[in-house]
Amino acid sequence: MILGFFVAVNAQAPYRHSIGVTGGNLNAFSYKTFFTDHLAFSIDAGYKWTHTVSTYHEKGTNYAFRHGGFFPTTIEVNPNLMYEAPTNAGGLHWFVGGGISGGYSWATSYDGYYGYYKYYYGKFGVNAIGGVEYKFNIPLTLQADFRPGFGLMFNKHYDIHYFDWGVNVGVRYTIQ
Repeated sequence: MILGFFVAVNAQAPYRHSIGVTGGNLNAFSYKTFFTDHLAFSIDAGYKWTHTVSTYHEKGTNYAFRHGGFFPTTIEVNPNLMYEAPTNAGGLHWFVGGGISGGYSWATSYDGYYGYYKYYYGKFGVNAIGGVEYKFNIPLTLQADFRPGFGLMFNKHYDIHYFDWGVNVGVRYTIQ
């Protein structure tokens, strides 16, 4: 019975294009399109805050240290390629896939002695994506997703490696 819930009843894409917004860990403008009945491409462009427990590596040395509580603001683009299929529950679809992210990040830290510092970083990451999407009978779709991945922030002094993740909800206007 549970397996039957995930079996595709209708092998047709729920729509051809959609545009809207995503909110959660990533707050962004969102676009999604279907290449085939099951192969979808989405791209989100916006900003997010990331909490890291990460390893810093100072370039040109063997010096590395662990750091937690780092809250950088990142402006990024996150394209994803996904396989999407309908369920037996009306307009509900499930999807799974992966993508990359890239952008620019900055953070402020306080060391107690010298005061506040602002650091600037480039950002690159890879992620998986999985979730559900509901297509209403009107041109509207709601999506919830989880995006676990690996992130790297870098500048001329440091490399910061961290577990990058996001839980998001999106709403988009659909175009047949």
